[in-house]
Amino acid sequence: MISVALFGSNGFVGSAIYSALLSTGKYDVVAITRDNYIKKTSKFYNIIINAAMPAARFWAKNNPKEDFRETIQKTTDILYQCTYDKFVQISSVSARCQLDTIYGRHKLAAENLCNFNNNLIIRLSSMFDDNLKKGVLIDILNGRKIFLDSESRYSFTNLKWISQYIVSHLDLKGIIEVGSFNTIKLIDIANYLDKTIEFEGPLDIQEIQKPRPNFPDAKEVFEFLNKKNKQIL
Repeated sequence: MISVALFGSNGFVGSAIYSALLSTGKYDVVAITRDNYIKKTSKFYNIIINAAMPAARFWAKNNPKEDFRETIQKTTDILYQCTYDKFVQISSVSARCQLDTIYGRHKLAAENLCNFNNNLIIRLSSMFDDNLKKGVLIDILNGRKIFLDSESRYSFTNLKWISQYIVSHLDLKGIIEVGSFNTIKLIDIANYLDKTIEFEGPLDIQEIQKPRPNFPDAKEVFEFLNKKNKQIL
């Protein structure tokens, strides 16, 4: 079987990738967390997937040194402390469209470290899943202030679809962006939920470049929002 080491296997994205890998029956998957990091990095793996980078943009802004360590330094450590045939970096479209932020610059710097040979870098946008507990969708559902322009738009995508797509395209190389083929404005989400939301902040547009024909519709997020909204009510 193909051996895969999955760093960040207990995180939001990592846990979904872990389940998708196991469901194929093709991979011998080793889940790597902080607890077993030292023991597991000494072995050889056919594929390494780094899903351990933090995804908190505002945290990165307020904690730039910590985000540097968790994004750039951690990627460096995994890249050079392990032996493998292929390295897969789970990144963010912020590495392209948010280079005016600490978060975006750190994501791009981490990508540059592993963008060689047959390695694969996968940029993701905003995702939703039943286990989602924080982020702009949850904030709107709870009527909280959003520190972004109301016209900001995202290619909201189901995490299960994302994880299955990643696992079925591990043979690719270079940089690819994965998500929905279209975007939805934050103000449209607030209006759909009939929420009066205060918006204040920069305009943020995170659309997927070169979406493929089989990419999903961002409007699928409305079904998720309906379910979450009923839980809150």
